Amino acid sequence: MTTDNPYGGGCAWIEGEYVPIGDARIPILDTGFVRSDLTYDVAGVWQGRFFRLDDHLDRLLRGCAKIRLAPPAMKDEIRAIMVETVSRSGLRDAYVEVVITRGVPRPGERDPRLWTPRLYAYAIPYVWIVRPEIQDAGGVDVAVARNTRRIPIGSIDPTVKNFHWGDMVRGLYEAYDRGSWLAILPDADGFVTEGAGFNVFAVIDGELYTPARGVLLGITRRTVLEIADEMGIAAHVGDLPVGDLYRAQELFITSTAGGVMPVANLDANLVSGGKIGALTQEIRERYWELHSDPKLSFAVDYGAKV
Repeated sequence: MTTDNPYGGGCAWIEGEYVPIGDARIPILDTGFVRSDLTYDVAGVWQGRFFRLDDHLDRLLRGCAKIRLAPPAMKDEIRAIMVETVSRSGLRDAYVEVVITRGVPRPGERDPRLWTPRLYAYAIPYVWIVRPEIQDAGGVDVAVARNTRRIPIGSIDPTVKNFHWGDMVRGLYEAYDRGSWLAILPDADGFVTEGAGFNVFAVIDGELYTPARGVLLGITRRTVLEIADEMGIAAHVGDLPVGDLYRAQELFITSTAGGVMPVANLDANLVSGGKIGALTQEIRERYWELHSDPKLSFAVDYGAKV
């Protein structure tokens, strides 16, 4: 990548033009900012290849339909914008986000049906929830939140990506206060949901368990379930009591921002002896291998921009 590329640190699409990430701004009255009235999605680029971009875009558009938000662009247009942000940046490993907001109301206008939705997108260097060196050393320290419950699904649909992270951040501070880095949030009934930007998997007696309700239907989560099917591993998607996490032989979390990430400690209790479990490692390796599969990924055309 050339050193004089103005988009080298990242590239954004704002109000119809591409700008360096450091110059990207949104209107202060945008309801995505002031009301969190939006949905978004994040795709990953690894070694110059987008992974499952169409699956991410399909989920984005399903989310728009669920919250009655009319996308301001067609799928192919959004796809082209996201690809172009990466192409201009020259980033070979990138975190690429697209956001659709309800828009900016006219002065005094409070009827959301009258607002014009807006589209924003950007590509920045790849983001890790758990950095590779921590993963390789055995994994991340996680706590189950004791005083924070996930927002109920009757209030916020967790299958629609959103910025309602009040419960997530509160849970993170619980984890920090107890010497951990990440928090898993239970629901009001004592079942596992998810954490700040990640899904949860438990390995119990050689089989996978992951929550079905109160969670985002993650693309990485979906990939893991497909890998399990490919490997002949039984996978259970349903209610997962918090107590089952403590009898798991292995635990891992999944996200576009980091892939398949092992858990080394749960509430200061070692998981898999504080090392990456054998099944977790096998799934983790297969997940990254799939990033070069032409059925699931495609190469970005950087042209003369790199």
